[in-house]
Amino acid sequence: MASGFTRDGAVQEQIDASIDDAVGQIRSRLPRGPGLSECADCGEAIPEARRRAVPGVRLCVSCQQEADKRQQIAVGYNRRGSKGSQMR
Repeated sequence: MASGFTRDGAVQEQIDASIDDAVGQIRSRLPRGPGLSECADCGEAIPEARRRAVPGVRLCVSCQQEADKRQQIAVGYNRRGSKGSQMR
C-alpha cells in the first residue's frame, strides 16, 4: 500500500504501539498484593468469590463501579504518529 510519506508497515507499527501503550496504562491500574476481606470505602464484606477472581481487590462491586465512573482515561494524540494522524 502506498502511503506517501511513511515507509511500509509504519502505520501498523503506530497502531501496535498505541495498543501497547493503552494496555500498559490499564495494567498499571490493576490492584496488586493481598486483597481485603472488607471494602476499603464502605466496609462491606467482599465475597470470597470476588477475592479469588480479582487478586488484590480492595473495593466491593458497588464501590468499584462508582470508582470506575469517576476515573477518566486520558486519550491524547499518538506521539509516534505522523503529522497527519495528529490533525484528526
